[in-house]
Amino acid sequence: MANNQMELEDEGSAGKFERFLFLMIPIIFTLVLLGVLLTLFNMDIRNNVLEIANKIPVVEKWVPEPAPDPDSDTAGETADDPQAESKEQAASSESTIKELKSQLNAQAAQLKQTEEDKASEANKAEALQKQIDGMKEAAAAVAATEEEEDPYLKQVTDLAKLYAGMKASKAAPIMENLTTDEMVQIFSVMSNASKTAILEKMDPKKAADVSIKLKETTNSTDMAIAALQSRLKQDEAGTTTAAASANLDQEKLSQTFTSMPAADAATLLGSMYSISPDKVITILNTVSDTVRSSILGEMTKNDSAQTAKIVNRLMGGK
Repeated sequence: MANNQMELEDEGSAGKFERFLFLMIPIIFTLVLLGVLLTLFNMDIRNNVLEIANKIPVVEKWVPEPAPDPDSDTAGETADDPQAESKEQAASSESTIKELKSQLNAQAAQLKQTEEDKASEANKAEALQKQIDGMKEAAAAVAATEEEEDPYLKQVTDLAKLYAGMKASKAAPIMENLTTDEMVQIFSVMSNASKTAILEKMDPKKAADVSIKLKETTNSTDMAIAALQSRLKQDEAGTTTAAASANLDQEKLSQTFTSMPAADAATLLGSMYSISPDKVITILNTVSDTVRSSILGEMTKNDSAQTAKIVNRLMGGK
């Protein structure tokens, strides 16, 4: 009986131990596995556990201090050395101040450049405004001058434009009926091209007289007075003599032949020569050199012998 009871007790104690092993083996395996994994990932479990234990009031007396971290030595020294920390802060602040100063200087330079550009644009605008004002003043002065222009001078200018717009061969004989001073007054307000074209078609002597007078002109008032005086003198002289009347008829006859085509004038003068050779010579003497040469050229085509006689008479022969 006693043996049976001992066997039962041994079996009961063996069952408890097996249950204990059954529970502890997975726990031990888990802890070993966690230790291996933490070691692989380089995690300092011991120091972390010691730090946590040191924070427990009673347990902190029984556990040692965690080992110091070599990487945190410098941080600790810096934390323990306020002077070094203040130096680092001062150096950081100084670099920040320098950077801010640099940015401030750049913005100041940019602002200065903008102000200079603005001042330059303002100067240009002011210069342009002055030019515009000057042009307006000049235009106003011209307009005022035009408004104050002498009506008599305006009429002379309009008359000069009228003659300049005509053909020179038509304008020249008309102007030859004016007095020399009147021609000078009209030529003085005419362009050089128009003067040259009309003077070429005028009688050489009258053209020479007008040219000399043009050289001696002074101002428009003196020319106007001289023109009026010459017109009064010519009107007073009138047509008192037969010679003057004959000269007037010759001038009109000269204008007539000047305005005619050269071929028609040559035919007419050729027919007149058999009736009154002297009148033909007189007419050819009154026309200009250009007109005379054209008429003689056409007369040569019609009757060269008769033309030779006429040329001989023109040269003073009989």
